[in-house]
Amino acid sequence: MKYSIKEKMEFIKKIKSQNLNIVFTNGCFDILHVGHTRYLNRAKELGDFLVVGLNSDSSVKENKGSDRPINKFNDRAKILSSLEAVDLVIKFEEKTPLKLILAIMPDILVKGGDYKIEDIVGSDEVIKQGGKVIPLGFYEGYSSSKYIKRIKKH
Repeated sequence: MKYSIKEKMEFIKKIKSQNLNIVFTNGCFDILHVGHTRYLNRAKELGDFLVVGLNSDSSVKENKGSDRPINKFNDRAKILSSLEAVDLVIKFEEKTPLKLILAIMPDILVKGGDYKIEDIVGSDEVIKQGGKVIPLGFYEGYSSSKYIKRIKKH
């Protein structure tokens, strides 16, 4: 069953009312790989409920270039939703997830270890509300862009 963004936001309000910690992360997750799954598992360990903000196809194109995404939004969302660590996937259309972060106001905002806290979109706002911002480790050698380049060579 497909839920609207409004229904998903209502569900998040219910989770918050139960004093459960909401962890938020975001990304394109165009070609899911081991680096992604390790990252999402670590993110989930930080709280009770993991929300993944997933770039729309047009947002991926804006961020990654005209030849992306490789996989369309619905496919990427289905794959992410099937992972045990992921509790909810929410689409965002903008270049960054700031609007979504402000609407959710997670307890914990995470991003890959290749980001500094001050460079993580929404970090100032989450910290001002008493939340935490945590850059997680980066798994060297795992990159969708690198996989795509390698495939194009062959």
